[in-house]
Amino acid sequence: MYDVLEYLASGMTETEILADFPDLEREDIRAVLMFAAERERRLVSIPPE
Repeated sequence: MYDVLEYLASGMTETEILADFPDLEREDIRAVLMFAAERERRLVSIPPE
């Protein structure tokens, strides 16, 4: 998962990632992005103690 996020952050396109990792599908990349967004949303919404 982190690899996919790093590749996207470095400027790789979904097409390039899929070419490098033939076992992945476009939906897998979207799932990684959704997971990261949800994780970030939870971190931001937790009030500090």
